[in-house]
Amino acid sequence: MEILGNTLGEIAGEKAGIFKHRIPAFTVPQPDEAMHVLKEKASQLNVPLQVTAPLDAKLLNGLRLGLEGEHQYINAGLAVALSSTWLNINGNLDETHLKQTQRTLPEQFIKGLATANLQGRAQIVCDQHINKKISNELDFFLDGAHSPESMQACARWFSLAIKDNNQTFFNQKPDNSKFSNEVAKTHQGEAQKSAQILLFNCMSVRDPQLLLPHLVKTCADHGVYFKKALFVPGLSVYHKIGSHALSPTDSNIDLSWQFTLQRVWENIMQGNKAGKNIGGASEELTGMEMSVSNCEHSAVFSSLPLVINWLRDRVQQNQSTRFQVLVTGSIHLVGDVLKLIKK
Repeated sequence: MEILGNTLGEIAGEKAGIFKHRIPAFTVPQPDEAMHVLKEKASQLNVPLQVTAPLDAKLLNGLRLGLEGEHQYINAGLAVALSSTWLNINGNLDETHLKQTQRTLPEQFIKGLATANLQGRAQIVCDQHINKKISNELDFFLDGAHSPESMQACARWFSLAIKDNNQTFFNQKPDNSKFSNEVAKTHQGEAQKSAQILLFNCMSVRDPQLLLPHLVKTCADHGVYFKKALFVPGLSVYHKIGSHALSPTDSNIDLSWQFTLQRVWENIMQGNKAGKNIGGASEELTGMEMSVSNCEHSAVFSSLPLVINWLRDRVQQNQSTRFQVLVTGSIHLVGDVLKLIKK
């Protein structure tokens, strides 16, 4: 907003700057305020503007989109329209095939849509540092959502993904090793537990009082409640170019914004009538001396490496619990986490 404008109309006007004279353009359905501006700009430049419909899932011949989330079918419809038109303009797809893409997709299109991936968007990464001799796992669910709408989409994806994730994990067939048989007995003999943790940061130009409530409510609507929320500055705070770069343990790191995020979260938890279902401090979440500030439902850490180490310690000490960490609020935070857990 600080660059593109404060209203949907202003932002749409800046986005429409990509329009070129008489060159076909595409958009997905937009709010009236934005669509009016797009159509006006298109008319001024004689741009044939087409509003594309979401992709019909049946066109994928039983496959799924490589990118998770219902909203991705909207993006996929746009991608198909854009690609088809570009191929047609360049002589690689005639008019007959162009019309057929509305009823059936070329094999290459289906393969592209099914294998597309984008790091940091609805991405699941299992921490490879965890000792594979233990039965549980530390899974990171990464999504760089940073607006109220994308936060809702992220929460819906996470809520459904952890259920699929747990079902896949606990339904795995054991091999014949002694260890696997012991794990199988454990699975049958006691209820398996999973703990959902939120790892969050956002830029100070964002409003956490808009972002966090959307996340909490959407997850709660799906029966998902976070055991703890962890707030941490990004690595970029102390990884700076030049001779004045700060070290991860530098006491000059400003955590005032993280404390603000923590206060917002605690207020949401205290005011949430479903609070009785939300896990506060528990036996799985010990070792909070590594944090700077520990409250009932949240903690602030001074650096991301400390958070990762704390999570790994919890996994090692609680082998009956599976930890599922949602990392969101900032694509920068997501990138920082990927750097650490993929080393």
